[in-house]
Amino acid sequence: MCQATVYLGDQKVAEEVTGLELLEDGVRLMAFFEEPTVVRGRIRTIDFLKHRVLLEPLDGVTSYEGD
Repeated sequence: MCQATVYLGDQKVAEEVTGLELLEDGVRLMAFFEEPTVVRGRIRTIDFLKHRVLLEPLDGVTSYEGD
């Protein structure tokens, strides 16, 4: 399976992410059997070999829905 772990800065915000959608005010993360989560950040890097997505906060905000 090709699932990823997502970090906002140094903070792990989601595991086993199966989908990612760019939004105006952040990124929507989707995983099996869970409600989508919106993180207020933008993609900094994606490492497909390590299954890792690194987001940087928008305007210094380091929170996400569900916090």
